[in-house]
Amino acid sequence: MSKPLIVEIPHELGLEEARRRIAEGLSGLDSTLKKAGISIDTMTWTEDRLDFGVAAMGQKVDGQVDVKPASVRIEVRLPLLLSFFAHKLQKSIGNKGNLLLTKK
Repeated sequence: MSKPLIVEIPHELGLEEARRRIAEGLSGLDSTLKKAGISIDTMTWTEDRLDFGVAAMGQKVDGQVDVKPASVRIEVRLPLLLSFFAHKLQKSIGNKGNLLLTKK
């Protein structure tokens, strides 16, 4: 395993609204990921933490999303083969997370 990829996204939504938006944003994710050749193995909420596991390119990826009152912390553990895409993935997670958590 390579070093975990960590993205912290600040927000001004409060804990419940941030969690609601994340859950809502994930609701249609399965079909989008399937088109990209990624399958969801696990996705489990425990209070304000989402633990997930996905499979991509024959590799397993897991991590968690911790929703806090003023930020969301995303940690993804990539196998060595996929760690070459870490920077691009980190940027994409940050951009999409900011759009999802922007106060409207």
